[in-house]
Amino acid sequence: MASTQAPAALLVIDMISLLDFPRGERMAPRAVAAARRIQFLRRQFQDREWPVVFANDNFSRWRSDFREQVAMVVHAGGAPREIATRLDPGPADHFVLKPKHSAFLGTPLGVLLSKLGVRRLVLTGMALESCVLAAAIDANAREFDVAVVRDAVAGLPELAAPTMRVIEGSSVAKVVGSRAAMGWASRG
Repeated sequence: MASTQAPAALLVIDMISLLDFPRGERMAPRAVAAARRIQFLRRQFQDREWPVVFANDNFSRWRSDFREQVAMVVHAGGAPREIATRLDPGPADHFVLKPKHSAFLGTPLGVLLSKLGVRRLVLTGMALESCVLAAAIDANAREFDVAVVRDAVAGLPELAAPTMRVIEGSSVAKVVGSRAAMGWASRG
């Protein structure tokens, strides 16, 4: 990225996935739909030279890196492959591997965002009710302005609405649609 001071960063949480976790198959259609919206947002961030950060589960493979994980997911086929090829993480993107739910816990994400001059985060990804929620709470606790993009997150259908109510009701983050996300990210 050319810019070292960006108004916002797009955080893509756990979208590079084999979907092999409990109930992952139930989340797959929502994850594919979210990937389409994330792809739209990613292009807008890239056009502005604003950072895109993939914060991804490490699959409990402590010796692999993010590029190996992308290759593994593409090789798996199905929804995981569709999502990974649609999002196509590349050399202009940043990434952190996370060992637990929050993108901040045990990762260099906070330092990276500080070096990029970012104080505003646009959160996308899966699983809304755990990893996205944990990242939103941790980002808020670190005094970032946070927006969760309602149509660019995937979660279990029965938990989506209650999770969004928690996010909005607790003022952890603003909830916006993908069409409004760039306006929110650009405001001063």
